[in-house]
Amino acid sequence: MGRSPEAARDNTVRRARRAMDLTQADLADRVGVSRQTIVALESGGYAPSVYLALALADVLESSVEALFRPTTTAGVGGAAPGETA
Repeated sequence: MGRSPEAARDNTVRRARRAMDLTQADLADRVGVSRQTIVALESGGYAPSVYLALALADVLESSVEALFRPTTTAGVGGAAPGETA
């Protein structure tokens, strides 16, 4: 858990939260963090721990992968071994 704009930049937590008609305070209560943590996470200023990411996915009825897409850079995120890009 820590602040990392690069790691959190492409999250879709805000959209998923709004789609479920939850406030930031509602979501924070459900996953056991402060509202300020949700604000920072949604703004891309905070990368969640694995446990928080899993809790968010559970509450938002989504997957961690759908909520947090890592930014792509050249040479990163290529095809799996044995697959073509």
